[in-house]
Amino acid sequence: MKHRNKILIVDGYNILRSGSRYRHLRESEDFTYEVLNRVREALINDVIAYMGRDYREAVVVFDAGQNSESEGREERVGGVRVIFSPAGRSADSVIEKISHDARERGWEVMVVTSDATIQDTVFGLGVDRMSADGFSREADLLDEETRQEAGPVVSRKNTVAGRINADTLRKLEQLRDSM
Repeated sequence: MKHRNKILIVDGYNILRSGSRYRHLRESEDFTYEVLNRVREALINDVIAYMGRDYREAVVVFDAGQNSESEGREERVGGVRVIFSPAGRSADSVIEKISHDARERGWEVMVVTSDATIQDTVFGLGVDRMSADGFSREADLLDEETRQEAGPVVSRKNTVAGRINADTLRKLEQLRDSM
């Protein structure tokens, strides 16, 4: 299937803070670096799944602007661009630039954020918006569809008779019946 020129841009930390789907992942234990990585990975996996439905490209932007060590690195995970904003630059400005550049190329743009300032800014560019909870609901629906497509799992009784060869089983049955 050929995708239209559509890009999904996700305000990473905003979604992790505001999205109902991710709250339980970060509140269940101390918010350590390992927990943060696990929650980020969950979001990225959801974006990968969601992107496959309708988008040619997807970007998740995490704010690292206050981290003096951040070089604004970008990596690809499952076809999704993951960007940590460079030192001194907010995720908001990165999202705005990506949105603007995509609109200049004539692409359809969807920005996922609950940040009112970003929503207002990108709306002026002719960009569609989705809230953190809206994305959370969409990801939940995708999970449910996947479970339904997988169908019920039929369990099979695992017995000794099912694991031994037919001759041995026959001899054991004869022995049992002769008693």
